[in-house]
Amino acid sequence: MTMITAPTFPRLFAGIEDGPSYQAHLGRFGDRPSLLGRKSEGLQKLHQLLDDAPLIGRGGGGIASSLKLAFLATSSKPIIVINAMEGEPASSKGVALAMVAPHLVLDGAIILAEALKSTQIIIAIADDDTRTTKGFQRAIGERREAVTLEISHPPAHYVTGEESALAHWLSEGSALPTFRPVKPSFVKIGRRAALVHNLETLAHLALLARFGAGWYRAKGTSQSPGTTLITVSGAVRSPSTYEWTYGRTLADLLDEAGGLTEGFGGALFGGYGGTWVGADALSLPLDHESLRAAGATLGPGIVIVLPKHSCPVAELTRVVEWMANESVGQCGPCVYGLPALAKDLRTLGWSRSTKMQFERLLAHLIEVDGRGACRHPDGVVRLIRSSLAVFSRHFDDHLRSGPCAAVNAPTVMTLPKNRRR
Repeated sequence: MTMITAPTFPRLFAGIEDGPSYQAHLGRFGDRPSLLGRKSEGLQKLHQLLDDAPLIGRGGGGIASSLKLAFLATSSKPIIVINAMEGEPASSKGVALAMVAPHLVLDGAIILAEALKSTQIIIAIADDDTRTTKGFQRAIGERREAVTLEISHPPAHYVTGEESALAHWLSEGSALPTFRPVKPSFVKIGRRAALVHNLETLAHLALLARFGAGWYRAKGTSQSPGTTLITVSGAVRSPSTYEWTYGRTLADLLDEAGGLTEGFGGALFGGYGGTWVGADALSLPLDHESLRAAGATLGPGIVIVLPKHSCPVAELTRVVEWMANESVGQCGPCVYGLPALAKDLRTLGWSRSTKMQFERLLAHLIEVDGRGACRHPDGVVRLIRSSLAVFSRHFDDHLRSGPCAAVNAPTVMTLPKNRRR
């Protein structure tokens, strides 16, 4: 095998110059390490590697990959699911990886399959995502593998990307999430256990298996090693998906994205179930420990920048209305709670509201929080509460003076049309 020099930076996007073909992929990274052999030996080796890194999942839950592997260690031939659903509308990392590094994603899944003696890998891609589909179809066509590689097309809904909902769709044809108070916990497709990983996690795994934990930890911070993909949108000159080294600041990221189109009015971290931050966060390092201390998270890797002269109340309302229409409608907090929150916010944004109406919003937040079968309503509650803290002056102005001049300004949020279930 030809000796390959490990990439320094970028890593996942190292192929952005010479394309996504399998031949170019092998030229960049060399052959995929094999874990064929005794299951116990392969699992032990892989578990140690994931622990030494450590590799934290990039799907938004922040679960260590070694925990998921250990949880499935005794399963008989579990199904490996590559989660490329991209349920967060503001994320485009799935398309980016499909266009630049699909073979890294497939390598990571095959490494897991070999360790767990699995024979089936499913790539779950939303039914309206033609670019990601074409990228993986092309990549699968270039390979000959012992494991079965197949693409499945669940419906493009926000909740479908949640792993229990995705597993339920693959098994039963309906994307209903399962209440799981402790994670990781088993999800099944039919009678077989399933291991669901975000496609970025698997791409990192493919590099980690080639170059080792020491190389992986050479970037980032001691508690947040490596790089991560962040999709930046909103009031920046070059919205795109960037491969980012943990530990650099939000201000650095905005510079990387071409700078602001106008003044900084705040940013949303983690997507539509995430948290808002204000101008004091510009110096905040984007790593797990710093974000956790600030009460925030990057989630699946999303930063949306709000223009200074926009209306945060209006932008929040639009997102909450969209999220209310994306629920699966299987429990009260989604069926009744989210529409009630959306109505409260629209009243505050577009009418002359009273203190009593504002207090009704606060009461509804308490009623909804923690009572859903999944975390979808909890994410909306978190989003609203963070906005009340960061944009308190805007809410006060609306209560005192009614709708502001910017309430009907064009949105910077990506809000695709809600589809009927």
